[in-house]
Amino acid sequence: MFFTDKKATFLIIGLMFACGATLSSQTKAASTNCRLQISRLKHCEIHPAGVHDLDCFGEYNSRGFNTCVWKPGNHTSQKNYTVAVQQPSRNYCKFHKDIVESSKTVTLYDAHNLTVEVFDHSDAANCTKAVFRGSPKNLLRCGPPTKASFSRLAGSLHASVSWLRKDVNAIKNYNVRYKTLGSPAWSESPVGSENGSSCRVDALNSSLVYFVQIQCVTNEKCSQCPWSETYTVPTELTTQPVVVQRRDKNIARTKGRRLISVTWKFPGRELHDGYYVTVWKASGETAGERTMTPQPHVRLVLSYSPYLLNISAVNNASVSPAASLSIPQREDTPGVRDGRLNVTVHHNTSFTVFWKDDLVKSYVCYSVEWREKGRKTVHMSFYESNNNYRTLSPLPEPLKPYSRYGITLHTRPNRDTCNMVHINNSERTYGSTHFYSVEGSPLGAPTNISTSNITLDSAALRWSCIPEEDTRGFLLGYIIHYVEYHHRGTSTENNVTVDPALSSFELADLKSDTAYQVQMSGFTSAGAGIRSTASFFKTKQKGRFDLGLIGGFVVVCLLLLCGSPVIKRIKVILWPSIPNPRKSNTMQRIDSADELELMEVINILNVEEWDLKSLHILEREAANVQPSALEPPTLSEDDDDSPGRTSSWAEEDTDNESDSSSDPNISLDTRQTNIQASAFVFTGGYTTVEMFQRGMSAAVSPHVERSSPGPDLNQVKPGLDYVRQISNGPASESELDCG
Repeated sequence: MFFTDKKATFLIIGLMFACGATLSSQTKAASTNCRLQISRLKHCEIHPAGVHDLDCFGEYNSRGFNTCVWKPGNHTSQKNYTVAVQQPSRNYCKFHKDIVESSKTVTLYDAHNLTVEVFDHSDAANCTKAVFRGSPKNLLRCGPPTKASFSRLAGSLHASVSWLRKDVNAIKNYNVRYKTLGSPAWSESPVGSENGSSCRVDALNSSLVYFVQIQCVTNEKCSQCPWSETYTVPTELTTQPVVVQRRDKNIARTKGRRLISVTWKFPGRELHDGYYVTVWKASGETAGERTMTPQPHVRLVLSYSPYLLNISAVNNASVSPAASLSIPQREDTPGVRDGRLNVTVHHNTSFTVFWKDDLVKSYVCYSVEWREKGRKTVHMSFYESNNNYRTLSPLPEPLKPYSRYGITLHTRPNRDTCNMVHINNSERTYGSTHFYSVEGSPLGAPTNISTSNITLDSAALRWSCIPEEDTRGFLLGYIIHYVEYHHRGTSTENNVTVDPALSSFELADLKSDTAYQVQMSGFTSAGAGIRSTASFFKTKQKGRFDLGLIGGFVVVCLLLLCGSPVIKRIKVILWPSIPNPRKSNTMQRIDSADELELMEVINILNVEEWDLKSLHILEREAANVQPSALEPPTLSEDDDDSPGRTSSWAEEDTDNESDSSSDPNISLDTRQTNIQASAFVFTGGYTTVEMFQRGMSAAVSPHVERSSPGPDLNQVKPGLDYVRQISNGPASESELDCG
């Protein structure tokens, strides 16, 4: 048995030796044939216009398989290549004919130098070739990347790179070089990446366009790292869009949804490819749905819920700052008044929402949003296919007592929208209402209470309503407390309840001439709140209006009867006028013949010897004056200083009583004046010469005889002492007439 096994072993070894010898002989024969064929193409030359840029490379785990690539010549359109691969140390030569592509996968032995030749003998007369020499261990190539993306922000450039699967484990880092548009040279030193997928380049100009290339860092697994193609990175977008119009319109024949149209413009000059529009619910139910649009406008079909909208310009390397837009909740949400939605609170972490219509026939997915005024909206979504109500428990946040909540129910027709995968055109608002978890009495009272239009038995009240945050419940109305104070010192309190929507009310059936105190308070289902500050008023008294009317009538009558004298008297005091000569104290009514003669004497005086600026009429009380009592007047020093000044005396004959028409028994009231005094001043006014003459001439008879110009002091009639005029010079007739 042992002998048999040993014999078999020798047999196998012999066969292997024989096969190896056969293969070696065949390889030698093939290698000899390969070299013979290469020698036949020795006439092919290396030419720039022929085949060129031959390059061979492999992979670190390719197990001898390598790829050679080249670029064809430009002298002919029909290509026919031959590839010859030689490794002399291994006596290896491989000849590949009739290749029409520009690449070829070849098999090499590791650690042996090689020579690869590509012949282009499409044109027999002009054969060209390209030659590559190298070592297989230096042919391990990694890259370039299959995908590269760039983003720019605040002067920095972020590169994100993807490699072929065969290179992912071999590449540890890579380099980035860049240059600006129009620059001939790349950056002095490439920027290394942090890892094999991302790299950051700082201190760039945001307004410039850059060209970028990427190259992996060589290592034992990647002996070759060629530069990638050139990527163009546009400028950084630094200007945000500006919203120019927003419209919120109802959709015809559709309730609970609205059409939102937004238009904007991009004032920046940076190159951009379009706009990102991101929309999400203000409740935070979704992270937001983003869509790309090339035009500066968008149309969205949304529910009545509040939304947030962001609009940014975008290119392949940058996203501009966003223009934010808030879309408020529609205030005309149905259900608040028609009662289609109701809420029953069980405790602060549970409530049941009821809806009126049989929605389960059309919808299976619902969303409830509730919010306290000024607080963030809370939401919950659920499936419901059987009932017209849903109990929500536990709530994300406990309900607060005495706080009003607004709640809205939305319907969603598809199951996949329950989690708001899509926002646009996926929700409809059913209705809204308000609720309190716990109600309390109001903490505030109406303010600014005022009273107007007070009559005998009524008064109008006005007030400012209680703020919502002070009601602590649904306000059911106002209570008007009014106290009636009696004349005996007692009082009676009454109250009236009015609607909570009112801000004015008329108190009726009051008593006349009575004082009232008014206070107001609001009330909820938990009771009445505090009262307001007291306000007071008093109704009018009976007859006061009639007495006032009568008094006014009397005043008018008195003004009509006595108004003219009063007005005249006021006019005399405020606007004095020239007195009537007849009413002057200087003038006296002339009734006797003696006085008429005196007037005649005055009329015939020589005007050249009289002073028209001063006229003195002196009278005395006595009825009879003795001639001896009168003495010639003595001129004052002022008169002596005037050389042309003279004095005259006029007398009337006592025997000429028959010419007088007056009663001789009537004596005039006379006053005696010192003729040596200065200018005479009338006690009751003043009278010009013209007025004096006109007044005197009214009583003088036309047949009065002129007396002698010479004065006779012994013949002086009772009732008149003397008349004197002192002149500073001659006066014209016009001066005598105009006074």
